Amino acid sequence: EKIPLDGIILEGSSSIDTAALTGESLPRDVAAGDDVISGCVNQSGVLRVQVTKAFGESTVAKILDLVENSSSKKAKAENFITKFARYYTPCVVIAAVLLAILPSLFVGNWSEWIHRALIFLVISCPCALVISVPLSFFGGIGGASKRGILIKGGNYMEVLANTELVVFDKTGTLTKGVFNVTAIHPDDYPESSL
Repeated sequence: EKIPLDGIILEGSSSIDTAALTGESLPRDVAAGDDVISGCVNQSGVLRVQVTKAFGESTVAKILDLVENSSSKKAKAENFITKFARYYTPCVVIAAVLLAILPSLFVGNWSEWIHRALIFLVISCPCALVISVPLSFFGGIGGASKRGILIKGGNYMEVLANTELVVFDKTGTLTKGVFNVTAIHPDDYPESSL
């Protein structure tokens, strides 16, 4: 069962799974006097825990806050699109209104020019452009959080797109610690001779 709040163990001993929070693949053994954090899963024993932090200050609440506020840290592309839309959208709407009214005043044929203005508005509609960029970042952050990866905001995702090399210092954080050969790619010898 998940530990609901951060606290100190008063009685009991158990193994707790901290993988969701720390990435540690092996369960951690805890006993009386040890600290436990919310969101960990108690696997074996019965624990009596004294709460040390209110829910608003707990580890899980902080993670939830990071996920919910990830949209406040926008990427450069998001900021550019927001500024661009601030000017582009009114310009397109005004141009469509002018296209409907001005030619109709001089030439007549109101229905044709209103029809053309609506076509212009649909073709130059900024909605797809303005919505697609932030939505792709939201989708990426949401998809990553479903897999247990927390990304603080779109600006961090944008930096990750340019990453060429990632080094992790600990087996068990991202892997199970069980290694095996998946393929052999020799440069000078045919695979059958190996």
